[in-house]
Amino acid sequence: MRNDGMVGANVFISGPKDEMTVEHTIFTLQGLPKLKSYHLYAHFLEEPSKIMIRRSVIFQLDHGDYHITCLNNQRQQHNASQHSATKQHSSYSTKMNVAGRPRGLVAVSPTTNSSGSSARAGVVDVDMYSDIPSFELSLDEFEEYALARLKVLRKIEELKTRNTPQEAFRSSLSQSLKTNLPTPKIDTASHFILRAAYCRSEDLRRWFLAQECKLFSFRLEQCKNIRDFMKRNDIDLEMVDKTEKERVREKLLSVPGAPSPLEFNSTEYYRVPFVEALRLVSSRECYLERGFAYVPLAKIISIVEAKFRSALSKSLVLAGNNSNNAAVDEHTRIGPLLKSMNSQYTGPSHVANIENGEALTAANVDASVRSMPLCMSQLHAGLKRDHKLKHQGRLQFGLFLKGAGMSMEEHTMFFQREFTKIMTGEQFNKQYSYSIRHMHGKEGKRASYTPYNCMKIVMGSPPGGGEHHGCPYKHYDEENLSALLGKLHVGSVAEREAILKLKRDGNAQLACAKHFEVVHPGASGVESVSLDGVGNHPNAWFTASRKYYEAKEGSGKSVKMEMEVVKQEG
Repeated sequence: MRNDGMVGANVFISGPKDEMTVEHTIFTLQGLPKLKSYHLYAHFLEEPSKIMIRRSVIFQLDHGDYHITCLNNQRQQHNASQHSATKQHSSYSTKMNVAGRPRGLVAVSPTTNSSGSSARAGVVDVDMYSDIPSFELSLDEFEEYALARLKVLRKIEELKTRNTPQEAFRSSLSQSLKTNLPTPKIDTASHFILRAAYCRSEDLRRWFLAQECKLFSFRLEQCKNIRDFMKRNDIDLEMVDKTEKERVREKLLSVPGAPSPLEFNSTEYYRVPFVEALRLVSSRECYLERGFAYVPLAKIISIVEAKFRSALSKSLVLAGNNSNNAAVDEHTRIGPLLKSMNSQYTGPSHVANIENGEALTAANVDASVRSMPLCMSQLHAGLKRDHKLKHQGRLQFGLFLKGAGMSMEEHTMFFQREFTKIMTGEQFNKQYSYSIRHMHGKEGKRASYTPYNCMKIVMGSPPGGGEHHGCPYKHYDEENLSALLGKLHVGSVAEREAILKLKRDGNAQLACAKHFEVVHPGASGVESVSLDGVGNHPNAWFTASRKYYEAKEGSGKSVKMEMEVVKQEG
């Protein structure tokens, strides 16, 4: 047995002489403890002066004959002088060329994933992401893994936005994790890719930190042995001994949610600095004495979560300040991917199917303002008032109209009708017609552009003088937003305050979703209305709102609804 707890053994590799598939290789090891499974690290030299191949393979032990059968393996290449720094991570099977029968020293240890949990097919356990991974990814994998995690994090945000019941939250998030992050490799790689993408600004860091902490908390709640998890991740907390616990017995039993007197003796308590237990302290869920909090094992999750949040927050700030980011940004392929990651849309397109409803035209667009989210109704109001929109506004509003089902011809007609109130038709055609055709894929590289999603708008440049683009919940100050909501008669004073509170807390998309809820009472109970994407995409809001009014007005409530709209648009 080695000092690092790993078992040393000589390995004999059998198989076809010229080439063998690792999955079918039999490794015979002598004198191993009868554990369930092992990691095996085998070093083979191929052209020793140049390359060291490190193979990390997961094996299952057959106790009967001590044969170990390979389950999967990975191969990584490093300079021979640097191979000792290589870290192991799960990967896919590959083939390795073998000349003759190589022998070598291997190290075997119980199998773990990056968090130290037992390796299980299709299961990714909770991870502190303390160690930066070392494996190769293709550019396609790089983007694919990042977008997969982005789907999960945005699903978390969406579920929280809707105040999803706990059971439904767990079920939906579990399914999203199973679909998008099925293996430790994808999970680990995607976390660090997004960490690099979201470290660039305070807003990005705040959003990423919030969603990652929610994901970590969810996984930690599923952890069956929190004590082992803390040990594996070097989370060293001071356990209260029996004498100390007996001394403060009455104090501990008086805490809300404390174990019963019968359970007290078997309950483990930990003594931690109160600054690490602020959430428990604020809700009076622990006993405080001389700057330390006494926390039962059942509530220690809160402490672990705080440590994860603190470590990730520091890592994001350090990464954001790291001068090496400049080199990454200059990379002609990776840099643009990282820079645009936060604005990548991962949900449905929300492009209207005009076959199933009334097409949006230059003639009816004004009447459809009631179904537009605040960002688009403000662009519409700016266009009607100024008879023009600047570049960013034309893009944001124009692509929204396209996504809502407006054809290129109707789009041109609508803009021309307004713009020619301050210019000639010839000037409009010369300055603006080309850009409209370009949006619809009729000019330039003939790419048909998609409407902006909420994340792209929120993270985009704020509007300047004479501009109307952006997200009011992000880019307006509270005073102006409050005045606007009041002018539009959005809900009651209390409901407007609830919207403003979400804006104050930095939750622009939650504020937008709350706005929808307020002005569309009972929408969740209307069968034809899908709330998927409301608060995540302006076109999802528009489609849901139109369906809502169609359902209400089709059931004999048209007069009431029209009166409400007139009042709101005042």
